[in-house]
Amino acid sequence: MKKPIAVNLLHALVCIVLFASPTAIQAQWKLVWSDEFNKEGLPDPSKWGYDVGGHGWGNNELQFYTQSRKENARIENGKLIIEAHREPMEGKEYTSARLVTRDIATWSSGKIEVSAKLPSGLGTWPAIWMLANTHPLKWPDDGEIDIMEHVGYDQGTVHASVHTKKYNHIIGTQKTDKISVIDCSETFHRYQVEWNNDSISIGIDDNYYYSFKNEKTGYDAWPLSNKFYLLLNLAVGGNWGGQKGVAKDVWPRRMEVDYVRVYQKK
Repeated sequence: MKKPIAVNLLHALVCIVLFASPTAIQAQWKLVWSDEFNKEGLPDPSKWGYDVGGHGWGNNELQFYTQSRKENARIENGKLIIEAHREPMEGKEYTSARLVTRDIATWSSGKIEVSAKLPSGLGTWPAIWMLANTHPLKWPDDGEIDIMEHVGYDQGTVHASVHTKKYNHIIGTQKTDKISVIDCSETFHRYQVEWNNDSISIGIDDNYYYSFKNEKTGYDAWPLSNKFYLLLNLAVGGNWGGQKGVAKDVWPRRMEVDYVRVYQKK
């Protein structure tokens, strides 16, 4: 017996939604900023700046972040390499790098995708994250979006979080989630965030496992309509990364980034 036309149309629509190609899904987004890391040498200064110093960055981290130093940040074979070394500098035992787009490229909504391979090793703490481009920045009041964090003592577990004045780990109200990515140190994965003024979703390889909603109660809960900039870094030790110690014999360790792409809705 033939199915009614309406049923056939419904079935076709369901198939389109369920089996739409990535290209069709991607058609809703327009690429507005990217770095494909195709030019060897130091990171492109028109796209990246640096946070420099060794004061612990509020987390008692052990590294000194350097600037324009190829040992810690360079383009190599089409990849951005952020590498931590065990070497003395400015009173610290380790060096590394923290790249930022602050005051260069900022966004208040859209989609960001970073293809990266993460380091392993006790004491490593790589992150792909965002901070408000406010001057001065007041943390956590102005907001933080953690697209990816990984700590070496919990190999293969990736974390996503949002920090605001109302929701943050200092007062025990942080909104966070985690997912198992067993091969995160062997394989490149796509770490993603999509956000607008109503919600944030964070995922890996199009699997969105974390969401944070705008509860419409004011800035203390939702400062995330600010302009935000992107940070890529590899920390050593710290309150979280060094929670179970720091291995002395695993360095250097690196985070590799294949590309960074930022999209806006068409």
